Amino acid sequence: MNYSPPLLLFNPHLETIYPALVRKVTLQPYTRERVTTPDEDFLDLDWLQQGSSKLVIISHGLEGNTQRAYIKGMARIFFANDFDVLTWNYRGCSGEMNRQLRFYHSGATDDLHTVVEHALSQQMYREIYLVGFSLGGNLTLKYLGENRTRTSLIKKAVAFSVPVDLHNSCIQISKPGNWVYSNRFLKSLKKKVLEKAQFIKELDARGIDRVKTLMEFDDHFTGPVHGFKNAIDYYQQSSALRYMPGISVPTLLVNAMNDPFLSPECFPGEQFRQHNFIQIETPKHGGHVGFARFNSNNIYWSEERALRFISNK
Repeated sequence: MNYSPPLLLFNPHLETIYPALVRKVTLQPYTRERVTTPDEDFLDLDWLQQGSSKLVIISHGLEGNTQRAYIKGMARIFFANDFDVLTWNYRGCSGEMNRQLRFYHSGATDDLHTVVEHALSQQMYREIYLVGFSLGGNLTLKYLGENRTRTSLIKKAVAFSVPVDLHNSCIQISKPGNWVYSNRFLKSLKKKVLEKAQFIKELDARGIDRVKTLMEFDDHFTGPVHGFKNAIDYYQQSSALRYMPGISVPTLLVNAMNDPFLSPECFPGEQFRQHNFIQIETPKHGGHVGFARFNSNNIYWSEERALRFISNK
């Protein structure tokens, strides 16, 4: 499946921004469920269920949530094709701040594991599939490649627009031409730190106004709060790239060549050319979590690609 963008989206920034800010997806209401994590925190899960034995679990990107158009669009196409769907909000992303000191981060696969295990506890599903976008794609790939006990019911996975090398991608998104993205993420993340610092005394928010880049934020907050030495240690331990060799289920990674967030290291096609389970596609266009199509049913290319990969037995 080749992707070509609509003529109106004639550069990677339009390909990225239009779907994020303009697209609307009509979807029946989710059924929300709150689950308790092993450390007495909570995750808010949003379900679409129709009694299927097949479940797709969808993971969102940085500062996203289950209401984002790219999540709802992916949920809609799978639900329309006889899958149950589970979308989940990371800690602090569901509209209510989480209880513990920790937030979510790019390597927090323990929370994805909690979600998968909870889905298995329903004893309804014979097949589970994972779909992740951006940070959620990194989580998905890292989770699949880790040396942890995983259910054999996970059959396939698809990840879009994934910064599999977090350090170099952070450098990339912090370049002047990407200021609009990095500044928006930084403002949102700072707001959450200030909110949580009001009731978590261990969270020291002093000096947050002097943090000017995402790497500085990760150096001062993401890294230390989550047990890493600093930003670099966090990136090294959390980047999916170091775990991907261990993936043992059919997995599709789609990174657009013109994605403004991704560094050259995020296109490891040669490295995984001989891998038995990883398929990497690098369309020329698509932007970051874009892949827009203008059509009457409002289905994006990424949604069709994921459905085809997962449904192809």
